[in-house]
Amino acid sequence: MTAAGTFPMTHESGGVWVAVLEPLEQGHVPDYRLEVTYEGQTPQPADDPYRYLPTIGELDLHLIGEGRHERLWDVLGAHVQHYKSGMGDVDGVSFAVWAPNAQAVRVKGDFNGWDGRQHSMRSLGSSGVWELFLPGVLAGACYKFEIRTRDGYWVEKADPMAFGTEVPPLTASRVVEPSYAFKDAEWMEARAGRDPHNSPMSVYEVHLGSWRVGLSYRELAKELVAYVKWLGFTHVEFMPVAEHPFGGSWGYQVTSYFAPTSRFGHPDEFRYLVDELHQAGIGVLLDWVPAHFPKDEWALARFDGEALYEHADPNLGEHPDWGTLIFDFGRSEVRNFLVANALYWLDEFHIDGLRVDAVASMLYLDYSREEGQWQPNRFGGRENLEAISFLQEVNATVYKTHPGAVMIAEESTAFPGSPRPRARAAWASGSNGTWAGCTIRSSTFPRTRSTAAGTTAPSRSPWSTPTRRTSCCRSATTKLCTARVRCCARCPVTAGSSWPTCAPSWATSGRTRASN
Repeated sequence: MTAAGTFPMTHESGGVWVAVLEPLEQGHVPDYRLEVTYEGQTPQPADDPYRYLPTIGELDLHLIGEGRHERLWDVLGAHVQHYKSGMGDVDGVSFAVWAPNAQAVRVKGDFNGWDGRQHSMRSLGSSGVWELFLPGVLAGACYKFEIRTRDGYWVEKADPMAFGTEVPPLTASRVVEPSYAFKDAEWMEARAGRDPHNSPMSVYEVHLGSWRVGLSYRELAKELVAYVKWLGFTHVEFMPVAEHPFGGSWGYQVTSYFAPTSRFGHPDEFRYLVDELHQAGIGVLLDWVPAHFPKDEWALARFDGEALYEHADPNLGEHPDWGTLIFDFGRSEVRNFLVANALYWLDEFHIDGLRVDAVASMLYLDYSREEGQWQPNRFGGRENLEAISFLQEVNATVYKTHPGAVMIAEESTAFPGSPRPRARAAWASGSNGTWAGCTIRSSTFPRTRSTAAGTTAPSRSPWSTPTRRTSCCRSATTKLCTARVRCCARCPVTAGSSWPTCAPSWATSGRTRASN
């Protein structure tokens, strides 16, 4: 059916029906619909996905191939589209996925009875990208990709670029159409003019799933914001919120890098949580895990039947301690995936900084490996040059595109230059995370202590003047200690004092950190 009328189709073979139409506008595919009749049923109108041109342009494909698409999430994944048409406006979803080793890719979901045979995707040449627009699919739909490997078998995979997921243990990806409007313009403008490396920062670290069990993002936006503001911290640091199947991992084994966990609500509700923190004058840091990912067969592992996101060499691609896979930091498309992911959290969710997890495991080829399980780099050293180059790239890109944001390394080996800001660093981290592990009580806590004579205020506060000490919190470096609790039994500052060795139970619902 076209605007010019209805034209019959003829059956060619194997269920293929054919019609030849004159274009209404020279050089353009006519706007048409199908009218399908099944025996004993009335005719049903249907839209043909294959009449739509690809939604990814040549420039996008070039940047993907170069590994330089800083907004990769704008073109890959599932995107709700709205088209104007003379035969009626069209709403649908464009699907795109990178699977260069695949023979074929199909999309299946609750919109086609989970039968991928109905919607085979188109290969966009040597880019390795597969794409298809499906009219009629709406936000909230669940989907997966079916990928035919070079060996000829089919694997079912969640979308690496999914913006939402089903609630674990379910594993399907979900179509998301963001609609939240941030109200933190004043915070973002002030942040852009601030130097985070020379500004005071006290950080309250929290695992959203166990801080107060059962709260949604919206409920956290009320209770957590009030609590952190009352304590007087400048920032909160969320343990990873990217989707992960096993809650016991605290989020450190990620399967959907672009999707805030659905355990606590919609991605827009996570935006609301960040927005409320900003409006309360509290910055938001996020634990980010580019070092490794789990082996779940429905996720990134051997995504198109072969090592793709992970390094093919087990000595470089598998972590012996954690049973996880290590990203191939030397592959441009994989680096692009991770760099874009860092920018995605900063751009789409207004995150103020990323604390990069497990950096030490990325920096060294021999990390947790015995002799014979690793090979020196081309200079004969133990440094992972590809990982270091990736860290340099992600830091340089973040600092270029998001003024006032900060990158923090969880790096406990004192790698040269890692705590220095920007270009002066060996890999240009904004801050070093070797201070992680101290439990610092907020300055709003009552400054009293228990003695044999009762509870009294100390004549001289042991935390009023910073004391130089040797930290025992995973670091051998000398620091200025302002802790009002003893971090460990070996601490020379608090040795022999009557201060408790841990914070009161009501104050331990989150870990806290401080840095100078």
